[in-house]
Amino acid sequence: MKLRIILAILTLACTKGLSQTHAEDRVLFAFDDHSIPWRHNLKVTLVQADKHPENPVLRRGPKGAPDHGHAILYGTVFKEGDTFRMWYLGMIQTEIEKGQAPGWWRPMCYAESKDGVNWTKPELGLVEFNGNKKNNICLIEGSVHSMTLVNDFLSVLYEPNDPDPSRRYKVAYIAHMPYDDIKGGMSNIGVKERRVGTTICATSSDGLSWKVAGDRPANAGGERFEVSSLYRFGDFYYSTGQLISPWTWRPDGSKTGRNTLAFRSPDFSTWSQATAHAYSRPGQLTNPAVVGEQMHMGMGLWNRGNVLVGLHGMWQDATKKPEDGKYWNDGVHIDLGLVVSNDGVHFREPVPNFRIITRGEPGAWDDTALLQGHAFVNHGDRTMMWYSHWDTSGKLKTMEIGLATLRRDGFGYLSAQEEDNDSEFITDFFELDENETIHLNVSGVSHDAPLTVELLDRRAQSIPGYSTTVSAGGIRVPVVWSKSVAAGRKRALRVRYPGGSPAHVYAVYIGQSSRQE
Repeated sequence: MKLRIILAILTLACTKGLSQTHAEDRVLFAFDDHSIPWRHNLKVTLVQADKHPENPVLRRGPKGAPDHGHAILYGTVFKEGDTFRMWYLGMIQTEIEKGQAPGWWRPMCYAESKDGVNWTKPELGLVEFNGNKKNNICLIEGSVHSMTLVNDFLSVLYEPNDPDPSRRYKVAYIAHMPYDDIKGGMSNIGVKERRVGTTICATSSDGLSWKVAGDRPANAGGERFEVSSLYRFGDFYYSTGQLISPWTWRPDGSKTGRNTLAFRSPDFSTWSQATAHAYSRPGQLTNPAVVGEQMHMGMGLWNRGNVLVGLHGMWQDATKKPEDGKYWNDGVHIDLGLVVSNDGVHFREPVPNFRIITRGEPGAWDDTALLQGHAFVNHGDRTMMWYSHWDTSGKLKTMEIGLATLRRDGFGYLSAQEEDNDSEFITDFFELDENETIHLNVSGVSHDAPLTVELLDRRAQSIPGYSTTVSAGGIRVPVVWSKSVAAGRKRALRVRYPGGSPAHVYAVYIGQSSRQE
């Protein structure tokens, strides 16, 4: 017993806050008004991402392949060493059955790349399909067969420092299980169905062969849930996802469209029955609500250690229901917007309804509705984000995976509101550890129009001897003081723009490394 307790403590200590997306830096994004709350004569401008000219970069497979029906990024991309790794959902057939994949199964497929653009689908040799194992399907084993059948969204978390090698990869996904398969049953809030959307968790040593954790769904203590994310933030694992009335409701009990709820777990084994309201689009909470405005499938998230950023689906109902009544989603449109969280639970849009990735023009491969994944990598001077297309008519047209990019961490910037006046911002308080440094992600500065950077004390007063200038732009421009900074004390940063400055500040980095991936 003592050995198990010690191992559990070591696991929490070694993995706390760590994942494949954990950064060495603390990042204070320009659009994050919690990290940079104090502003004078400054505005936030968000930036739309550029779509890659070779989109879609990962296409569905040929006839007989496990992803012949579609290849969509209800999944995850991250970079491990020099390899980009992708987990995505395939589909066997090119037609759906009563709104669902055949057999309630969409295989967890795997792909690799060296540049994030050109992908290969390795023959894993793990799962027999069409009479052989020459395919890229990941293996999922469990004591209850229906728990091993991925039906919807999967989110992979990599924790290389977990002392148990078999748990270094973790995943949460949706399985639609028959009620009779759920040991001990489930809560009956809302409408009882013969099948129920369940959250299944599994672990792996390599991300390819998985074992289901336990013999009950993670949400078996609560109601149905369409999970869409898995991440570690602080002391807890979290899974967020979507529900719709009657399984969820607005604060006053009235009906709502899709919004985001969160479950949590201290150990990836036991999950809360209670949920937290994580996010709704602004129009969902007005009285009356904006007609047809919903969010879709929670959020695809990027854990930067001190902050979560991500994309959410900006669902808008069709103007009218399909006349033939065959597929109720026909006519729905979805673009992708930006969200941010500083506590891992509550999310907000920095600029409501701004579209970071827009659906394509009519006739484009991604012209109808976009799907977000947990798919963000900083590579060189670019931030890479992968996404998918959803053909809401149910015909599975061009449901494949694309790539969009931004300036590295360039989701948005702070610039002068009135150009002729001076401007400034002051960050929230932070502590500098020994050997940590500060960098700016900035453009538009010069020797003739530099930024002035000052270190402030715990009462937000300037510290004598800690004022400098930044006169060159770049992704990581060092802030250099004339003397070393004492570690472990409460500090803040003031950045001043001179009148007429064209400077754009995208982020402040606090950390030990100036290395770029």
